[in-house]
Amino acid sequence: MWMREIAGFDLYHLIAGFCVFSVLGWLVESIYMSFCNRKITNRGFMTSPFCPIYGFGAVLGYLILHPLEKNVVVLYLVGALIATIFEYLVGRLMIRLFGELWWDYNDKPFNYKGILCLESTIAWGFYAVIIICFLFDKVMQFVDNYSMAMGIRCLQVIFFVVGLDFIYHFIMATNMKNQIREKKQEFKEFCLRIIK
Repeated sequence: MWMREIAGFDLYHLIAGFCVFSVLGWLVESIYMSFCNRKITNRGFMTSPFCPIYGFGAVLGYLILHPLEKNVVVLYLVGALIATIFEYLVGRLMIRLFGELWWDYNDKPFNYKGILCLESTIAWGFYAVIIICFLFDKVMQFVDNYSMAMGIRCLQVIFFVVGLDFIYHFIMATNMKNQIREKKQEFKEFCLRIIK
């Protein structure tokens, strides 16, 4: 399974890259938001320092965009566009699943329904260039510093811990949505009783 190839990379390297970029994405966003909020801020959905959206974005982005590596301007533009579409789709999915969005761009200029903003789109383009032209190969070199057997054991532990963390927080988030729905219904019934 680990040696199955996708777009010139074996599954082991892609999964390891996903994990590294999930941690790096969490780290960059948490540092940025801690600076903006002037207090320590965990930007992940879970307790663990792991943001899967960045892992998926980096690995899928690399697989799609690496043919554009030699044309940085096109890479920047296409990377910004694809990441913005990805952010929008994830945002809509969150609203549908949880009834809320875990980020809010309403205070940013040129935003769309608080889901997208020009500032993030510009940043996504730079991230695409940095990941494709510089960072992805470094991450693969980091993965190659360790034996595959050791890497697979690490990945299994990471997925076990992150899986438990995700399940716990997913249950908490969906229960909260149900509680909010119940409170809204109770409030409606209360209002109807008052009117009658």
